[in-house]
Amino acid sequence: MELGKKIRQLRFKAGLTQEQLAEKLGIAPQSVSKWENAAAMPDITILPLLSEVFGVSIDELFDLTTEQRFNRIENRMDVEEELPQDVFREYEEFLKGQLSADPYRKRATELLAALCWHRMESYAKKVQRWAKDAVRLSPDEKGCQWMLQKAEGHAAWDWNIANHTAAIDFYRELVRAHPESRLSYSYLLDNLIADHRADEAEEILARMSALTDTRPVINEVYRAHIALARFDEPEADRIIEKLLSEHPGDFACEFEAAQYYAGKCDYDRAIELYERSFANEKRRPRFTDELMGIADIYQIRGDFRKAAETWGRIAELLEKEWGFSDETALKEAKEKQARLLAMA
Repeated sequence: MELGKKIRQLRFKAGLTQEQLAEKLGIAPQSVSKWENAAAMPDITILPLLSEVFGVSIDELFDLTTEQRFNRIENRMDVEEELPQDVFREYEEFLKGQLSADPYRKRATELLAALCWHRMESYAKKVQRWAKDAVRLSPDEKGCQWMLQKAEGHAAWDWNIANHTAAIDFYRELVRAHPESRLSYSYLLDNLIADHRADEAEEILARMSALTDTRPVINEVYRAHIALARFDEPEADRIIEKLLSEHPGDFACEFEAAQYYAGKCDYDRAIELYERSFANEKRRPRFTDELMGIADIYQIRGDFRKAAETWGRIAELLEKEWGFSDETALKEAKEKQARLLAMA
């Protein structure tokens, strides 16, 4: 439905004349008439007040389809670091309203999770800022140290806090319910290996390796990480180097090997393999993972200029290959580059 027709419909429903609606909006009655006759469109600054007068969302004013509203929510989260409270509530209520509709339940559930994650991430940045200030003022007090640990993902010393038992139990349940889901096995393996539960990881890897869509290279990478979980570094190195020799120019293999060596703090080898993976990736647009790994290594080493240069490469990739212009990821890349240059 055209916007003008929608305004007329909502005005009738509200029992308002054109003059009464114009008075509420602080405009001339002729403007309302022009909208309803498709001779003009409301100024964008009027839309929030118009939606308030009619008691509907701005999306409802435009009579968007459910799919269009899904896309609008997703796109807005991409370009705004924090959604206003009223917008968050509007999106949350709309998405919850779609949970009982079979065609939309999966997308609505995913977007609800993304919406809450978006809110959590924006608030986590505020926690990081204020908690760091508090810790600087009182470094011997634990309260804000704990908040900072949770908000920024710091290591936890206590095993009962640091272990991944809850995640392992969840993915075990998922694997039982969906025994053909390779991704569920992967997440289960990640958490088992992180906790050095090597025997269990080996049993899960054997089951994942038997799946029809198994990925032999990734299976061998997991085998190397299981060896590391057993503190058998020579065997882990042997598996990774054998993979690289058997799959020359395979960007995915090079990336996984780079991850492996970065985790071992063999930074020169990791940078070499990240660069090879990035250069050999044929798909466009390319992801930023390799460059982010390189930037992190330079920052760890205190080479802030090279770290800043790498974040510049990330910003360029987002602009040229992804077509980003106002997205949050691009803004953050440029802000990170500027901060590192200042440190250099």
